[in-house]
Amino acid sequence: MWKQLERVRLRAVWSWEGFIHVVQTEGSLHQWLWANLLSAFFAFILPLSAGERGMILMGGIIVLAAECMNTAIERVVDDVSEERRPRAKQAKDAGSACVAVSAVAVGVAWVCVLVGLAV
Repeated sequence: MWKQLERVRLRAVWSWEGFIHVVQTEGSLHQWLWANLLSAFFAFILPLSAGERGMILMGGIIVLAAECMNTAIERVVDDVSEERRPRAKQAKDAGSACVAVSAVAVGVAWVCVLVGLAV
């Protein structure tokens, strides 16, 4: 049992180290953190249901996760080679698209919630 707990602890440490790396090296994560703070502010001041609020907050966290994944893809591609290659560009663009699509999903959620408030 102690060995399993140690493995869980190590995974948490490694995950936190990865997140700190992204925070320290990716300006776009800073933008998403600010966007999440603003989104959370409105999610808590508007008269939303617990489900609506949870959906908005979860969506913002998913955008942060997508940004972490995008950074991981960029690091691996650059580690293989920094020369410009079509597939390397496609991999990086796909990672970026992951962030964009998740952000659009949060925008759609906000539109649905706000339309619901207006009705």
